[in-house]
Parts: sequence; structure tokens; C-alpha cells
Amino acid sequence: MTNSSTIKHAAVLGAGVMGAQLSGLFANKGIKTYLFDISIELASKGKDRLNNLKPSPLEKPENIDLITPCCYDSDIEKIVQADWVLEAVAENLDIKLKVYDMLLSYLKNSAILTTNTSGITLKELSQHFSLELKNRFMVTHFFNPPRYMHLLELVKGDETSLETYNTIFDFGKNVLDKGIVPAKDIPNFIGNRVGVFGLMSTINIAMKMGINIETVDALTGTICGRPKSATFRTADVIGLDVLKNVAMTTYQKSKHDESIEMFKIPQTMELLIEKGNLGQKTKAGFYKKDEDGDILVLDLESREYIPIGKIELGLDHNIIQNGDIGQQINALINLDSKYGEFFWEILSRMLLYCASRIPEVTDSYKDIDNAMKWGFGWKLGPFEIWDMIGFSSSVRRMESSNKAIPKWIEEMKSKEHPSFY
Repeated sequence: MTNSSTIKHAAVLGAGVMGAQLSGLFANKGIKTYLFDISIELASKGKDRLNNLKPSPLEKPENIDLITPCCYDSDIEKIVQADWVLEAVAENLDIKLKVYDMLLSYLKNSAILTTNTSGITLKELSQHFSLELKNRFMVTHFFNPPRYMHLLELVKGDETSLETYNTIFDFGKNVLDKGIVPAKDIPNFIGNRVGVFGLMSTINIAMKMGINIETVDALTGTICGRPKSATFRTADVIGLDVLKNVAMTTYQKSKHDESIEMFKIPQTMELLIEKGNLGQKTKAGFYKKDEDGDILVLDLESREYIPIGKIELGLDHNIIQNGDIGQQINALINLDSKYGEFFWEILSRMLLYCASRIPEVTDSYKDIDNAMKWGFGWKLGPFEIWDMIGFSSSVRRMESSNKAIPKWIEEMKSKEHPSFY
């Protein structure tokens, strides 16, 4: 079996934006990599894209020379040289299964096969595999852009060997310099399950409460320790079609989820998708740049693009300026206004949602914190925030508004000084 020190050759299947960048990630570490697609033209375009993407996927321009474009039809036998074969084709089960059928007879007995799926389960993907191949198969979910996003989610199946898992864990941590979060084999794993809940619940609650887009982004960005892109702008960066697909994976496959309705796509977002306004990649989504280069924002009532209005959150200026995230979050949840009510609602729902995912998606709340920090750019994880706003007082406030409290959180209340950290 391969170990991390003997991964000298890799093959990436799929030369799209993510696959191409994964080949660059390997090349940055001196790994010779075959980049496959259905034609040499597409594989070559994927490789060439690495020279143009910003921020650059390559640590040094010459690293690109370690990547060889390949075509399934004429180059599939090169798979036999790969120690790690990483599948990163379209997020479609049928397409992935067809690719596996094509390559399996060329996979050497010591090679590890992984998939970069963001939400399809290992059980679905390996349904036709032999037991021996299942021993060498697992999920390696990198976040985009893979050179810069620290998170690597690893999912092993019941049949995945410990040796396979440890090899990828060691290589991911020590060679690729990733923060490893082990996840269970459930739809959307940890990061997308929790992170997309945060986005979709915020969007749906904002629309229900009549909070405009620019105010939501002011409340859910750097002021509370999250990326500047906040909520609606993050949705535009992800792509509204992609966000919908990930949300619908949970909606369709996790019917037991107590908050499943929050994953439903609001009509305004559906209309944007129908019009082809998919966000940053189409230059229009919840935000749009006009002919003069000015940024416009979608008015949720008229559904027309308008100039961004002046935002007054009602926070003390000194609190905003001092950069103390804990103080800022506590000030936000205690605002005596519609904005304070909104922020408390989205935050308390997020905390309870994360607590309710244990042990479904992971046995450790620390894994959820790390997934949100390393994969979604939060400075503090949900459970770190919960400690910061006061565990006992916040639970009492949740109970006063009849929110359902998970059993293990109820049990924590009885401790003398309850906290997560």
C-alpha cells in the first residue's frame, strides 16, 4: 500500500476549475500529475487556466510543468503510474460512476482512489466496487480555492482500510499543509451541511423579516468575524446555481433534519437562477455591477437593481472600531431593534443547528468549529461563539422563545461552569 512518502505521481480526473487547481496543488509539492478530461483540448485548457486564475493556484510559475494534460480515450493507461487518483468530475453520480468504470482496470493494486465530491456519499459512489477496492477508496473534499482554503474533509467508509485513511491524512496534513476534519458519510458532510444551513437560513429569515440585502451583509460580515463577503455576496461568489444544488442535496436526502425547510430555495433566488443571474460568474446575482462600474444591489420587494443605500446598524461607533469580535457579537444580539432581533434569530438558530448535528455528522463539536473556520473563513467557530456570548444566559434566552434545545445541551446546563472550551 502507498504511504504519504511514496506518493510520487498523481492523476486528477476532471480539468474543470476545481480539478485543474487540484493538479496545481499537487504540482506545488513537486508531485508529477496527469490532468484528465474527455479531450486533450479540455485538459490543456484546464492546465492553461492555472496561469490566469486570481489568486494564483501556483506557488511558482514553473510548477505548471509538472502537469501533463491527458485524454481518457488515448491516455487512460497512464493511470497505472499514479499512486493517488483523485476524481474531481461534475457533481453527478452517474458521471462519476462512468468515469470509475473507465479507469478501474488501469488502477494499480497499491494506488489510492479518492473523490472530491462535496456531498455525494461514499456508499453511493462505491456501490459497484469490489471489497478490495473499497479498502482503497475514500472522500477527500477540498474547498475552493484549494491552494488557499485550509480545510480538507476526509470521509472513510466501513470498508476503507485504516492504512488508506492514515496515508491520505498524513499526506494532507504534512505535505499539502491542510487542516484535517474527519466527517461521517452523510450528505454534504460537515462543512457544506452546516455552512449552507447558515447561508440559506440567513437568506430565508432576512426575506421573511424584510431586512434588505446590504444590511444583512453588514450584520453578517467582518463585524461578527466572518468574511467580508458575508451572506448574499458569498452566495454570489459560490454561484446561485451551485448553492441551490448543494442545498437541495440536503433537502432531498436528509428529510429527518429538524430544520429542513431552511434549505428550500426562496422564490426570489429561483427567479434569479431562471434569468441566468447566477452571481459573480455571470456578473449579476444578488449584486450587479452597472456599466459605470458601480455596484448595485437587488431590492427584495421590487426585484430591481438599485444603488446600495446607507447602512445604520445602531451600534456604538467605538464598538465597531475596536475590532473586538466578542464585544461586537454581544452588542449585536442585544441591539434593541429589528436588526438585533434578526441577528439573534440567525445566530441562535445556527448554534442550535450545529448542536443538533452531533453525533449525526461528527462526534466532536470541535470538528464543526474547525470546518467553519477553515472552510468558510469564520474567525471563531459556532461553539466558540456560544461560549463567548455566555452559554447559560443564551440557552435561557433560547428557551424563553420556545426553541428546541438538544438533549446534550440541556445536560450541559446542570454543570457548575458549563462551557465548550
